[in-house]
Amino acid sequence: MNKWQKHLLVDIEQRHPDYVAISHAIHRKPEIGNKEYFASETLCKMLEEADFEIEKAIVGHPTGFIARKESGRPGPKIAFLAEYDALPGLGHACGHNIIGTTSVLAAVSLSTIQEMLGGTIFVFGPPAEEGGPNGSAKASYSAAGLFEEIDAAMMLHPNGKTHLTVPAPAVDVLDFEFFGQAAHASTNPEEGINALDAMIQFYNGIGSFRQQLARGEQIHGIILEGGQAPNIIPDYTKARFFTRAFKRKDLDLLTERVRQIAEGAAYQTGTTVKMSRIQKGVDNVWVNQAFNDLFYQVSADLGVACEMDGAGVGSTDAGNVSQRIPTIHPFIQIGPESLVAHTEAFREAAGSPAGDAAIQTGAKLLAVTALRLFQEPETLAKIKQEQKQLQEQEK
Repeated sequence: MNKWQKHLLVDIEQRHPDYVAISHAIHRKPEIGNKEYFASETLCKMLEEADFEIEKAIVGHPTGFIARKESGRPGPKIAFLAEYDALPGLGHACGHNIIGTTSVLAAVSLSTIQEMLGGTIFVFGPPAEEGGPNGSAKASYSAAGLFEEIDAAMMLHPNGKTHLTVPAPAVDVLDFEFFGQAAHASTNPEEGINALDAMIQFYNGIGSFRQQLARGEQIHGIILEGGQAPNIIPDYTKARFFTRAFKRKDLDLLTERVRQIAEGAAYQTGTTVKMSRIQKGVDNVWVNQAFNDLFYQVSADLGVACEMDGAGVGSTDAGNVSQRIPTIHPFIQIGPESLVAHTEAFREAAGSPAGDAAIQTGAKLLAVTALRLFQEPETLAKIKQEQKQLQEQEK
């Protein structure tokens, strides 16, 4: 371990109490996607105090930010990805209070030796990772080309165990609305066009189609609106569905098939249907093995037990970043291995002593991994070469 690595470890330990306080403050005040004003401003304040330049309100996301600190010397451009939105009704049951805090702590600590390193340190604050209207800001940032100048990006996600980046599926979030004609169900039913019949046909059609899904493909959804009264033929119904697949090209085909099932249900019932994408399309995560190997080496050097494989994970818009630049999205333990995200138990773990400890450990892992990229041009070159190979394979 060189002197700069030792410096980072000590510096992170000294700053840790302040960042635990930030994590708890964000945890106590959960905000859903694109409304994370408190969390965004709190993280930006820490970056501004460390002399980062901040750009806010990024590509249609009012709570988005991009922070950068230039060294004035040539060198890599390394980014830390922050997340800070909460789940509706459940609060920080995915631990994004830890993600944002950990990334900012790692970046601020690394910036204390930036004059020696050269290059540029970035922190991207993309809102609404959990989705919702105008959700998945990393997808927006990627589509706008905001990562094109970055050499590599990294983040850590809380979990029931510490493990490397693993594949995660692409996901589309779709609303289906059926439009019919209202009528009294007893007096003049012949004049009605039943939007609920269309919805039921659609829902059952999806149920039948599930029997033919390829391995790794999923469809799940709920009916959000099914009518107002039993004696009124519904003229409007609405459902929300997720489609998932481990490759974007396969997901595009799956989503189109679901759209066709909806069109078929509308045709059968004389209704019309509208499909809407309520958030940006989330792409599957590409695993850059050379980057994964570096993180694993750093974990071993710091005495952090890190497994190579993990259980299946949900989708993340970090996948969109991973398809443009080398990206890692490993996981860090904040509770028992049985811990499952999007639950009350996970929310409590995100504000627990184990969650607090993960902020320090995670920041050390990220900062030292980034330091290796600054100090080892050959390692960064190898990682970028593998990224080119992944892109060629996808073509």
